[in-house]
Amino acid sequence: MPLFQVENLHVRVEGAEILRGVDLTVGTGEVHALMGPNGSGKSTLANTLLGNPAYEVTEGRILFQGEDITDWPTEIRGKAGIFLAFQYPEELPGVPVVQFLRQALSARKGIDLSVLELRLSIMEWMKRLDMDPSFGDRFLNEGFSGGEKKRNEILQMAILEPDLAILDETDSGLDIDALGVVASGIAEVRRSRPELGVLLVTHYQRILDRVTPDVVHLLVDGRVVTSGGPDLAKKLEAEGYEAWRST
Repeated sequence: MPLFQVENLHVRVEGAEILRGVDLTVGTGEVHALMGPNGSGKSTLANTLLGNPAYEVTEGRILFQGEDITDWPTEIRGKAGIFLAFQYPEELPGVPVVQFLRQALSARKGIDLSVLELRLSIMEWMKRLDMDPSFGDRFLNEGFSGGEKKRNEILQMAILEPDLAILDETDSGLDIDALGVVASGIAEVRRSRPELGVLLVTHYQRILDRVTPDVVHLLVDGRVVTSGGPDLAKKLEAEGYEAWRST
């Protein structure tokens, strides 16, 4: 049974159809990269997969571990094991990282965890992700650099232990050093949980040099127009997207 499937997915946003019949399957432990030009529907797909109510599914369905979750609300999808790392993570002034993670993990596991229990786990993961231990006491994303925000998303992915991680342009806005840190963090989480499925949404080849995908999909005008191995990403980097727009 595939970990995750999207079948003939059509999605409308504010009356406009953005996705026009997307088909996608991710197996357990696989890394899939989703590439495409601006406006192709990549972030729409990411938001739809986690149940953002602003995105209306008009046709098709979403399956997770064999179960139809098309109508599930966001919090149920999160508890079931679907994680979304945002392209632009929100700031939550007054909410320390450790407190946010305690509440999120307690909801995910269905048990009330103590701050002490969680802090030990966070400290271990911060060490593995090469993060400053004081990070856990800072307010969530407040005053964080772009690289710190993205690294915090990887920390959340590590702590929450999802079955499927959707990474929406995690490489966006990162310099070479920050990109290396984030890519190493993804690899570290996957070493700890080899069964984790990953859908990595990106514009660029550069992160795929560090996080090698099993499959690359090209999304153009709301449809997956082709799929292939890592060489497809290199071809797109060299030739651009224009040749695929009329496919």
